[in-house]
Amino acid sequence: MRKIVYAGSTFYTGDALAEALMDYARALARHGIADTVFVPGRTMQGETDKVELLVGPASQIVSEPVELVGVEIEDEELVARLREMTAQLAPRKPAAEVADGSTEERDNRPFDDML
Repeated sequence: MRKIVYAGSTFYTGDALAEALMDYARALARHGIADTVFVPGRTMQGETDKVELLVGPASQIVSEPVELVGVEIEDEELVARLREMTAQLAPRKPAAEVADGSTEERDNRPFDDML
């Protein structure tokens, strides 16, 4: 379980949810954009509810491990959705082309033809 501190409020959520949320917030900040996310969490009073978070470049979110009595809060669908949105914001890696413009794969000895 993780304790999330955000905008002066605290709630508790599952490890996978917290990790996906932090990764998504980092990706949003990298692009200078924001999004609203509803995360299932347990309040300080022990009530379970959806917590609305506006995450983006100015977000100051703290996630720290805690040991609480009770069931781990999980939402596999939300975790998958957050991971997918994070992946969509990931920097694209350019693919290298062979100098002659072909798409043939070369072996692992790139300088052999220079000898």
